[in-house]
Amino acid sequence: MRCCFSAHLPALAALSALPGPCEVLRSGARLAPALLRSASAAVQRARAPHPDDLAAVHLELVTLTEDSAVITWYTGVPGTDDGLGHPLPAVTEGEVVYGTHPSRLDRVASEERATAHHQVELTGLEPGQTYYYQARSRGRAAAPTPLHLVRGNAVGTSTYGFGSSGGPYSFTTPQPPPGRHLLSVALCNDLHLGETTAGLVGGLPLLRGVPQQPGREPYPQLMSRALVAEARRRGADVLLAGGDLSAGGSAHDLGEARRILDGFGTHGRDYFAVRGNHDRSPAPQNTFRAAFLDDGGPGHFAHDLGGLRIIGLDTYVKSGNGADAGGLGAEQLAWFRERLREQPDQPTLVFGHHPLTVRDSVFPVTRGHCLERRQARAVVDAYTAAPGVFLHHAGHTHRNKRTVLARAPHVTQQEVAAAKEYPGGFTLVRIHSGGYALNHYKSGAPAARQWSERSRRVAAGLWPHHSLGRSVTDRNSMAPHDLSGVTGRR
Repeated sequence: MRCCFSAHLPALAALSALPGPCEVLRSGARLAPALLRSASAAVQRARAPHPDDLAAVHLELVTLTEDSAVITWYTGVPGTDDGLGHPLPAVTEGEVVYGTHPSRLDRVASEERATAHHQVELTGLEPGQTYYYQARSRGRAAAPTPLHLVRGNAVGTSTYGFGSSGGPYSFTTPQPPPGRHLLSVALCNDLHLGETTAGLVGGLPLLRGVPQQPGREPYPQLMSRALVAEARRRGADVLLAGGDLSAGGSAHDLGEARRILDGFGTHGRDYFAVRGNHDRSPAPQNTFRAAFLDDGGPGHFAHDLGGLRIIGLDTYVKSGNGADAGGLGAEQLAWFRERLREQPDQPTLVFGHHPLTVRDSVFPVTRGHCLERRQARAVVDAYTAAPGVFLHHAGHTHRNKRTVLARAPHVTQQEVAAAKEYPGGFTLVRIHSGGYALNHYKSGAPAARQWSERSRRVAAGLWPHHSLGRSVTDRNSMAPHDLSGVTGRR
């Protein structure tokens, strides 16, 4: 099953993901020293292999809040290949040393057990403070993917440490959202139950997909269950599943998605789901309706959660093969406008599968990546007269991307990466009376970490430069907004 994002890419998609000449020149001065040292080290290893050799790679600052940070990396055996061009795992200890000055990394956070898929959380940080850190395994400093330092910054909020061999790198914690905490909402999408190979890209025969390893649980089930558990562990009160819960709209796969999401709580109270283009089914069947529309109503809805209005949209109310632009249909669009006109000031979170707009993609953007242009414009026009709307959650692109809508600057459009593959997780919205924070979390279960690392090879290894987010703020941000009308769960 081809993924909804990649099924309609033209044959030169992979080439467009590579950095342009200007980007290379801008980054060359920073990267050259590190690349030269890496090349020298590789030559030395080739000349004198040693059983204790270790590669610590793919360093990422995934989550950054006002008082915590989650850092991940991978350790492998140099010179080995798992069949996908990736070193075999090297199970070892991991730690992060950090501090408020680059020459005084005097605090340590360690993992509880040895692993090859490292995930360390720093806690007790101070808001607005700059920290320097280095991730280490067996004394070796972990390094980020080099191309990420050209296309963006996976390891920090500044360029400190670029050109070094493993840092230290730097980040500055944000300020917390103003006011008291009221409610936390988990945003997820693209579970793709029933899919068997990640990253099958139409028109690109040289970019093979990535299957799960034999004998392991199918990755859509594995990642979906891990998401539910992690969202609960991180304190989510409500979960919103933004479409493409199945790979092809089969009754079996949508039923399995329902069973997994029921592990979070009660549908229609604790979690809500909308349909994506992959969830469509041929007439007269409506398998999504049978699985998720318990009251037999339409696929769009509005629900009040203690003063917070949740609006769910079905963004593929049309006929088609799923690869074209999303569509709301005239009836749903009229209903949506009327809901906003009725209570324009009520704090409102909107979610649907297709984004309103897609910007700064490393892959070619086609009309199939977002909602039909005229309908997207109509939605934004409705937002301009509804100051209570503060967030529009979308999936479909399988990436983390924060976009502030110029014609409705009080609304953030947050694209959230697919739950089913790298980076594999969800975004937590922490709603306070005076604002909200968005933070992306990878699922922390060991098997989920393993699949996340394996599936980063989608699109010939270019996938991280698309899906993680080009900057830390694409997946972690804070915005002030008057949400005092929200009372929290009742």
